[in-house]
Amino acid sequence: MNLSTPELVLPPVYRLITLREHRDAFAHAMAVGAEAGAGTLVWVRRFDLVEVAVVFEPEEPLVSARRILYAGMNALADALAAHAPPEKPVNFRWPDTLLFDGAIVGGGRIGWPEGAPEGEPPPFLVFGAMLRTFVGAKTESGDWSFGTSLEAEGVDVIDMAELVESFARHLMVHVHEWMDRGFRKVGETWLARLPREGAGRRGIDGNGDFLLTPAGGGAPVRHALLPGLAAPAWLDPETGLPWL
Repeated sequence: MNLSTPELVLPPVYRLITLREHRDAFAHAMAVGAEAGAGTLVWVRRFDLVEVAVVFEPEEPLVSARRILYAGMNALADALAAHAPPEKPVNFRWPDTLLFDGAIVGGGRIGWPEGAPEGEPPPFLVFGAMLRTFVGAKTESGDWSFGTSLEAEGVDVIDMAELVESFARHLMVHVHEWMDRGFRKVGETWLARLPREGAGRRGIDGNGDFLLTPAGGGAPVRHALLPGLAAPAWLDPETGLPWL
């Protein structure tokens, strides 16, 4: 298995902050977001994870700007799919979990300044993401209940910088799509990776809630986004890493 972490080559809209191993990209981006500004990309250089966070300065109210979660998740999935074996499906579990061949490999989360009003643009938003690339020898795959790693799934060459660069480029595409044509395509792209459970029409509301309309009609069942953001479903709170 070949693991490498050269310097990043990013589009000029990004400003790179590189952290040493065991630092927290999401926490750092939240701490510097107001000062560093939009386009700041925080990357933690480590061999077992792709760990990255990006700062945004939305022009729309916080209540709808939280949908950046879906754009970020699309970019993360696109980057993974571009470097993974084609037979390995890349899917989502609502609202924030990334599945690789049915197992948790990482996910995304968002943060904003405490006390930011729902009806006004927040000073900044942060999208943070992790992908587990490798698990140390002390942990056997037979002991994993929920998760996996790219190495365990047969991704033989993992170029950490290339994965982050790919994520950054795909994120630009999805954000530009949203800004130019509205959120609809971003939402449809996210929904296409969400496995179907029965019939019915699916959608994402203006506040980011997931809506499921029964096949026979009637009022849609609403799954509220905001409560789902309180604690990332893919993140083991004891280890601070994706669930295994």
